[in-house]
Amino acid sequence: MTPPESGPDSVGAAAHYRALESLYAAAPINRFFDSRLEIPASGQARIHFTIDERHFHAGGAAHGTSYFKMLDDAAFYACNSLVTDRFLLTTAFNLLFTRPLGPGPVIAEGRWVSGQRRVFVAEARLIDETGEEAARGTGTFMKSRIPLAGLPGYRAG
Repeated sequence: MTPPESGPDSVGAAAHYRALESLYAAAPINRFFDSRLEIPASGQARIHFTIDERHFHAGGAAHGTSYFKMLDDAAFYACNSLVTDRFLLTTAFNLLFTRPLGPGPVIAEGRWVSGQRRVFVAEARLIDETGEEAARGTGTFMKSRIPLAGLPGYRAG
């Protein structure tokens, strides 16, 4: 399925993407993660982050909370790139772990799959520094009553 805003992204869409990137950077939870959101186009999002020992469970690899957070965020922002007026909320997320993550850079890639009005579906995957997939997930997101423009950090332009 093609995102509703397919084709060349408009100046307004680009401003919305930058405002979402700013919103991500301003979220208090992201003080715990060395991460950066990038929205290259409608229905797509990438989170660049680094795993280190602070994220490990007792077995010496990244704890599942890191996997979930980055997959959920990548899928969420892929969907919210299509919505300019409201903040979305995660209503469900399924996660498949395929290999452990050690320390190093990781990219979470999110891609919108379906939905254009109130409910959206996206998938995301984690890619480690060797190019191998470490996890994948699918999320469902719903429009909230929270206006994006009123959120601290959402700054267009």
